[in-house]
Amino acid sequence: MSVKITTLIENNPDQKQEFLAEHGLALYIEVDGLRILFDTGQSGNFLENAIRMNIDLNKLDYIIISHGHYDHANGLIELLAKITTKPTLIVGSEFFRKKYKLLDDGKYRYNGINFDESFISTKVPVIKVHGECYRLSENVTIYHHFDRTNDFEVLNSKFYYQDGDQKVSDDFADEIALAVNSPEGLVAIVGCSHGGAVNILKTVAAKNRVPLYGVIGGTHLVEADARRINRTIAVFKEMNLKMVAVSHCTGEQGLKAVQDQMPEQFVFNNTANVIELD
Repeated sequence: MSVKITTLIENNPDQKQEFLAEHGLALYIEVDGLRILFDTGQSGNFLENAIRMNIDLNKLDYIIISHGHYDHANGLIELLAKITTKPTLIVGSEFFRKKYKLLDDGKYRYNGINFDESFISTKVPVIKVHGECYRLSENVTIYHHFDRTNDFEVLNSKFYYQDGDQKVSDDFADEIALAVNSPEGLVAIVGCSHGGAVNILKTVAAKNRVPLYGVIGGTHLVEADARRINRTIAVFKEMNLKMVAVSHCTGEQGLKAVQDQMPEQFVFNNTANVIELD
């Protein structure tokens, strides 16, 4: 059994700048005979990258979207317009909340997805994860609702969702993460980690009762101060992570800190990067 994870799009371009990059994330995962798209970026640009990488998205079994923000979900419509198959879409049960960000001028900017549940349900089968986990195969599990056990991973107070006629502080209950048993060990794949990368990793490790080998994806350290960044990295070290392939919302300071403090474990998971575990 082998695992291959290709970053179809991400904030940072590839070294030769042969592929399109954008603020967003889309990962193509091959494991257990399954083909999984984890997040879809903010546009259809990842589709062009897939063509250039000879990846046939018509063969997708599942599309998993980590949470309901535009930069992880809005490429879905263009994907479905291009492919002829109907892969199953999997999201957290709270995914279809309308999400907003409070700007400095006191106005709310829509920050959510460009489709609704009734529309997308006519295009592909939709599974909403209501419980704490959903198993796709012997080695692939989706996790939902993470324990929040530390005092330094504080939710961003500028994010809201619409509840009736009220804007409510977003608890990111919709967020889901993927755990893959690879030949090297258990790997967590995360979208933005709004609820805290440490909270997610600790929850996944506890539910599997095995140590994590690594993490791939966004850790939302872009808005973190030095204290939170350093405490996050300290936990990565305590957990003895062997691979920290972070990107997207990790931010430049977060990336540099991980690279400086965990140089042997750090992987710059930019656009077109490929990780193979076998």
